[in-house]
Amino acid sequence: MSDQNVTIEQVQEFAGKVMADIGGAYAVLLSYLGDQSGIYRTLTEHGPMSCQALADKAGVDGRYLLEWLSAQAAAGYVEYDEASECFSMLPHKSIVLAQEGHPACMQGLFQCLVAQYATHDKALEIFVSGAGRPWGEHHSCCFCGTDRFFRPGYEANLITDWLPALDGMTEKLQRGARVADVGCGHGSSTILMAEAFKSSHFVGYDFHAESIAAAAEKADKQLDHPNWQFVTAKATDIQEGDFDLICLFDALHDMGDPVGVARHLRSRLVEGGSLMLVEPLAGDKLTDNLHLLGQIFYSASTLICTPASKAQEVGLALGAQAGEKRLTQVLTEAGFTSIRRVAQTDTNMVLEARMV
Repeated sequence: MSDQNVTIEQVQEFAGKVMADIGGAYAVLLSYLGDQSGIYRTLTEHGPMSCQALADKAGVDGRYLLEWLSAQAAAGYVEYDEASECFSMLPHKSIVLAQEGHPACMQGLFQCLVAQYATHDKALEIFVSGAGRPWGEHHSCCFCGTDRFFRPGYEANLITDWLPALDGMTEKLQRGARVADVGCGHGSSTILMAEAFKSSHFVGYDFHAESIAAAAEKADKQLDHPNWQFVTAKATDIQEGDFDLICLFDALHDMGDPVGVARHLRSRLVEGGSLMLVEPLAGDKLTDNLHLLGQIFYSASTLICTPASKAQEVGLALGAQAGEKRLTQVLTEAGFTSIRRVAQTDTNMVLEARMV
């Protein structure tokens, strides 16, 4: 490769982008520290504050905090007033960094990324060898972070937009229906539905026992009616049937045999039942996804989703940017005869699959 046609301006421009990415990578890790230590919340509730006052209030070391605050101010995450020597957070930045449950809060995504930093040696081994990496082998922050990242989107859209977009589903749920949430993780989607439709019964399934335990514990605290249960099981091992609705929230692309899973789940539906597939938003071509959101999803897929699929039987490795055309092909191969996109957000698409 020759560098004869490379200009110093091109090198400097790209090096500047890389430096910005490096700064962002450090900002993510430091933001995780700010989230877990409570600094952001304390600064939001009690700021502006001096470094020492914030250290005392948050219960952290003052000297480390000064370096952290300085880095955060340089990154533009917090504000510094030279006259008063106080730090503060602007309201819109607090939403993104400190307000748990807000759709714009990024801490769940930060937590997922930090989990990958924590096991980078394993990620390299898997990447080079081509071996699979089971979901359960990731750092526990990956499970918590995934739930934190997706939950606000479910809270904002599931009950009000996605379920009503399915053919006659809201009415069925209000009357009383059976629903399976497959690949439910920590159970946020299951709990949201169980809370909204008390006449229906909801079963959350996941093959990761620790996630099922966390889901059941959360449901015990949040729900006061017995219309739910959580079961440790692979999707293809589900024996219960007669479900009016089966949901897969950001889970099908992680499965080794998505065609086989969809086919098995089709057999668990009642006549006229629906499968609701929620997947990351993506175009059908690589060039459709060459933007920031595509970069994030492809990156997570490289480290988490694709290795999880390759660790299972078949190992189809759909990836987190499969696109509607490929997902429709999977569902068609599984025997569904009617597939349509019924909703989408900035990050997700929702497909309904039925037999008609």
